[in-house]
Amino acid sequence: MSHSKTKFYIGTAGWKYEDWVGSFYPKKETGSFDWLQYYSHYFNCIEVNSTFYAYMNDRVASAWIRKTEGLEDFVFTIKLHQDFTHKRKYTKQNIAEMSNLLDALRKAGRLGGLLIQFPQSFKFDSTSAHYISELKEVFCKYDIFLEVRHGSFQSAESLDFFKTAKINCITIDQPQLGNAAGFKPFITCDSLYFRLHGRNKEEWFKGFDKTSSNNFDKQAQTEAERSARYNYMYSPGELVEISEKIKSVLDNIVKVFIITNNHPKGNAVANAFQLINMLEKRKVLIAEPVLKTYSLLNEIAENFENNLFS
Repeated sequence: MSHSKTKFYIGTAGWKYEDWVGSFYPKKETGSFDWLQYYSHYFNCIEVNSTFYAYMNDRVASAWIRKTEGLEDFVFTIKLHQDFTHKRKYTKQNIAEMSNLLDALRKAGRLGGLLIQFPQSFKFDSTSAHYISELKEVFCKYDIFLEVRHGSFQSAESLDFFKTAKINCITIDQPQLGNAAGFKPFITCDSLYFRLHGRNKEEWFKGFDKTSSNNFDKQAQTEAERSARYNYMYSPGELVEISEKIKSVLDNIVKVFIITNNHPKGNAVANAFQLINMLEKRKVLIAEPVLKTYSLLNEIAENFENNLFS
């Protein structure tokens, strides 16, 4: 069946990484160079993860909107602050701060949705279902995409809950260890969201406190350990496998978000370009530093006559 009505939003989790200089961003930066403006010329979506760690006001949103002005379909997906998901203690002020940012983006037509990501220790039961429903009510004005990493959320009972609550359940790709959820798309609404974290089994759980039953609720990993767990480059074969699974569930789906989170060294950028090529079946405008770093992408790149940054 044709999926011509399905709109793909493909991008990365975050955009300002120093180790992307030389592999995505040019090494020689001019005074007018802006990371987001550069990024937005190549992708139509960005997942903002910094909002998980800090509250940002609408002035930040205004700057993002200004820097993406003139782009027809560029959107931001915003990750909900950890107060709501990992600490599970929030105030009216916290709600207001998140809502102000979301409202500013939505008013400008730049909001893709709200990403709510729980830790792997968060299991499916009546208590967690009630809490999810509570958050859905708090942020009812926005499209919600829920990421749950525990395998208990892939039960028939859980699927029924998400369908009834009309919550988009994110499909994740991550190392298959212990009770981790597998790459299994659940269709609960007319949108889908995929997050590709890489498959670095060796680094995934390093640094967590193994003695704590709630070790995934605590930000126990150092920044270096958090980065290392995402150090992974998907092979062309793995991406074909993922893209085929995505294509198999696109009937009646209006929007699909695909976010690569394997960010170290710029691997997420390269894999995102490859997925655009596979899913949209077209040549892709690829930044020159990417082609120099990942030569296998040359065969999917369009010519550079219109590339302002090459």
